[in-house]
Amino acid sequence: MLNPASWFKSAPPGARAPMAVPATARDEPKATATPGTGSVVVPIRSIGPGQLERIAAHLLALEPHDRYLRFGYAANDEQILRYVHQLNFERDELFGIFNRKLDLIAMAHLAFSVDPSCTSCAEFGVSVAQAARGRGYGRRLFERAVMHARNEGVSQLFVHALTENTAMLKIARRAGALIERDGPESEAHLRLPPADFDSRVTELVNQQVAITDYHLKAQAKQFWSVLGLLQEIRQGVREARDKMK
Repeated sequence: MLNPASWFKSAPPGARAPMAVPATARDEPKATATPGTGSVVVPIRSIGPGQLERIAAHLLALEPHDRYLRFGYAANDEQILRYVHQLNFERDELFGIFNRKLDLIAMAHLAFSVDPSCTSCAEFGVSVAQAARGRGYGRRLFERAVMHARNEGVSQLFVHALTENTAMLKIARRAGALIERDGPESEAHLRLPPADFDSRVTELVNQQVAITDYHLKAQAKQFWSVLGLLQEIRQGVREARDKMK
């Protein structure tokens, strides 16, 4: 079986390239309409080093079995933190879905090959928080990663997953990927068409929608935080007046 994991250098020492966690999802955010298109999208934005704390919190919150599916072994907290701090944001691309509290509830890692003989290859890994399952966020992240990979000149996308991870393999198969099984592990190979005008414009629009959605959630979170503080101050003033009576 082909083993492209050696092309990608973002996993912790001793680990294979990031695997995929069962892609199902039950929390925010809800799908929104893309302006001017009438289509419905889930706000998915690119995430950078400024989100390291949220990335770490998301991965550390994964259940033991989900950690196993994500990394291919029973990753402990130290190994997960090592993986997070070794992320290469200049080379790879990470995508995230945030809820109203700005918690990262689903994340995808698109790792580009570092092998000079396969510069047009990339690998996909995804994880979805347990409380956010049932909405198909894994599939949405996969579609978003495929579009970005196409626009970056990638012609072949790989998904390395445990054979028992039928949800992720089903997503890859529906996209037209060829699945190769080797005992407990499977490899999905998806050939991507070249980028076109539609793929480039769609990615720009989706990214702008996601950025706007994130800023609105950040403003709402700040508003409710300030409101809560004001309510605490007012309550303190009332209690002080009552004591003076």
